[in-house]
Amino acid sequence: MKKYYLQLLLLLTIYSGYSQQKFKITYEQLKEYEGIYEYVNKGTLKIAASPKDTVLYAIINESKYKLKAIDKDVFQNMSNEKVTFLRKEGAVTGYASEGTTFNLITKKVIFPKEMWYARPNAKDFKYVYVQPKQDTDGLPTGNLDYTGLDKSLLNEMMQKIVDGSFPNVHSVLIIKDGKLVFEEYFYEYNKAKLHELRSATKSFVSALTGIAIDKGYIENKEVTVLSYFPEYTFKNLTEDKRLISIKNLLTNQSGLDCDVSNAKSEGNETVMNSSPDWIQYTLDLPMVDVPGGKGMYCSGNPITLGRIIEKATKMTLPDFAKQTLFKDIGIKNFTWNFKPDASSAETFCQLYLNSRDMGKLGLLYLNRGIWNGKQVISTAWVKESLTKQSVVQGVNYGYLWWLKYIDVNGVRYNGKAAQGNGGQKIYIWEEQNMVTIITGGNYNSQSPSDEIIQKYILPSFNKK
Repeated sequence: MKKYYLQLLLLLTIYSGYSQQKFKITYEQLKEYEGIYEYVNKGTLKIAASPKDTVLYAIINESKYKLKAIDKDVFQNMSNEKVTFLRKEGAVTGYASEGTTFNLITKKVIFPKEMWYARPNAKDFKYVYVQPKQDTDGLPTGNLDYTGLDKSLLNEMMQKIVDGSFPNVHSVLIIKDGKLVFEEYFYEYNKAKLHELRSATKSFVSALTGIAIDKGYIENKEVTVLSYFPEYTFKNLTEDKRLISIKNLLTNQSGLDCDVSNAKSEGNETVMNSSPDWIQYTLDLPMVDVPGGKGMYCSGNPITLGRIIEKATKMTLPDFAKQTLFKDIGIKNFTWNFKPDASSAETFCQLYLNSRDMGKLGLLYLNRGIWNGKQVISTAWVKESLTKQSVVQGVNYGYLWWLKYIDVNGVRYNGKAAQGNGGQKIYIWEEQNMVTIITGGNYNSQSPSDEIIQKYILPSFNKK
């Protein structure tokens, strides 16, 4: 019996070892899958093989998602779903996932080297600081000298980003004392290229809500949400639902059963994205709390706010932004397709900006709503937005702004952040009179952006 037990234990150990082994595949084999393929909602995606890490990526718009090789022609996406490539006479013709087949459209696609490497010739990279160039975008530039920032720390940060210790960082910018003093880009990104903001878009919606109230389009933040949608008939209609206010949407305290951190929540963001009307979907949800109660992170809240602004101003949300906020702070180049329906399932109604223009929102809020002497947003609105109104996912929260702190060797730094999936961060550091901007491509995975700020930017001020 003892001998049998030892044999069984040995077999289980061997089987376990095999099951944990990663399926081996070469870069040349991965390249067989490259091309442009059909995708959901009549869209397309690209499949690319990385020469840097020998990993296959699905590229939707410009977002890269890893596909883990688990068997011949079989991969696993980041949602743990199987993606099986199909062949005919040995050649790849498409892929199947979740019972749906998507055809290969063309293999004629070029993936530039820059998309895989933070900087060319990374092994020989030596950083030399260069003051950002003055542009015509209205953002003043200056030199790092006398700012208190530590050049040696920033040099180390640059080396870490370029050697891949901090992967998929697309840009790092620092605005100190009103001037852009540090500006670096990586991979295929540069100062002109637009970047997806993901949920950092929410803080722009917050700003536009404040402007709409300032200008009298919306009476005040206590106006009820359902009063803007008399043409709708909503499910699960209760007296509590009738009382949801604009402020409740701003603080993520609508009380609706919509919470990204709760897998059992009925308000599933992925389901909403594929629904024909995101407003209907959101406001149909049952109530699980009173308005103003528990803070629950729900993308349907700012989406509904965006539609309210459109109804109140009789303009599209992007047009209202263009005529007010963007005009006043010099944002001229942007993309914003705000259509809250299934056509936006892969773009999420998000805003696309370059990194400099992202920083302008942070600088505007740092300066209490004033830009070049003009009051763009009321000081009262900025103050309320950056003051604790609720607690979301254990973090203090204002009006679609995160109120976060970062500890550095025993010193606590309090920041206000607009942030989005992948590592998009606009941080306001009021005590340091500073704004930091980081963009990245770590979608659905841990971003190093906060660690970069903690190790290489904020420590400069510990010495003061």
